[in-house]
Amino acid sequence: MQRSIWKRFVCAVIGSGLGLSVTTGSALAIESCVASLKKQAIAKGVRPEVAERMLAGATFDEKVIRFSTSQPEYKTEIWDYMAFLVDAERIKDGEKNLKKHKRTLSAIEKRYGVNRHVVLAVWGIESDYGQFRGDFYTPHALANLACAGKRRSKYFRGELIKTLQIASRGDVPEGDFKGSWAGAFGQTQFMPSTYNSLAVDFDGDGRKDLVNSVPDALASTANFLKNAGWRDSRPWGFEVKVPKGYKGPSGRKKNSSLSTWGKRGLTKIDGTRLTGKLEAALIRPAGAKGPAFLVTRNFRALRSYNASTSYGLAIALLSELVSGGDPFKTPWPTDNPGLSRAQRLELQKLLNKNGFNVGAPDGKVGPATRAGIRKAEAKYGMPVTGRPSWNVYYSLGGR
Repeated sequence: MQRSIWKRFVCAVIGSGLGLSVTTGSALAIESCVASLKKQAIAKGVRPEVAERMLAGATFDEKVIRFSTSQPEYKTEIWDYMAFLVDAERIKDGEKNLKKHKRTLSAIEKRYGVNRHVVLAVWGIESDYGQFRGDFYTPHALANLACAGKRRSKYFRGELIKTLQIASRGDVPEGDFKGSWAGAFGQTQFMPSTYNSLAVDFDGDGRKDLVNSVPDALASTANFLKNAGWRDSRPWGFEVKVPKGYKGPSGRKKNSSLSTWGKRGLTKIDGTRLTGKLEAALIRPAGAKGPAFLVTRNFRALRSYNASTSYGLAIALLSELVSGGDPFKTPWPTDNPGLSRAQRLELQKLLNKNGFNVGAPDGKVGPATRAGIRKAEAKYGMPVTGRPSWNVYYSLGGR
């Protein structure tokens, strides 16, 4: 596997804009590409010693390239997504951080007009309130995507140079750039270009440090959402009841006033009549049998952080729960729900205990865990999916 990927890499080093000639069978190593990137960065104002240190030791990373091209092994159902991201542990930690950073969050809400609970929820979802920021050194990940990636090499090259510029300015220490395989870093996971345009120095120390400064990270998130259209004068949305057999419009781009939705037979989840001019769209992320929501332009702002309806709903729900609100009332349409992070960790322990070796338990469901789940599902006569579900958890002895 790794050998074949390396062969594809050396045969297809991205040369556009790098001054490199690319031919089939080329033996160019990543070092040649990185050397060219250093020159470009220095030409863009990066201090030579910064470029040298941050790109030193950058070598081909099979994992980065695999993550950039591979598809998920199974479709993540929304109830799996929500069970993992909005669990009891994240809610409890959110409540603690809401109290701990009350003054900072209040000041951010006042300055940017973004709900403090939403800002907190983004922080919780993106890095578990700063506890986990990623496994990859950002400059090296971006160098791989720029030099060996199959898509958007020009974009990643630009993101790499912007990363080096951030370090060269002294905003973030060179060794603190840890994040995702795609180059996002910091406590609320900004891409370097977004960092340059929307990061703010909220703690007043003269640096925009979204890695080590909680005030900077949270204020920058609020600034991002404000720029994306968030206005605290309207809610993100709310759960609704849809009349049985409803055939009317739906989809996040089909907006109507609340009064119009009321005339179509929809009500709030508690039966309250819908009235007013506020524009909203009906979404039904799990189909007609699952929860339904009317979402406003503020929900679009949440989706701009990550273009996913499931992501937007995770932020919305977590923001409601950390502020003392209620969970969604309508259950997800499944009799085999997903697992929380604590249950996923316990599942790995149970797989090992029952002879399905998945390695050291860490709560992260990767290829080894999915392989173990598939073996367990086959043994117990279940559909073989590799999905960390309640049924396989229960069959292994989980409670």
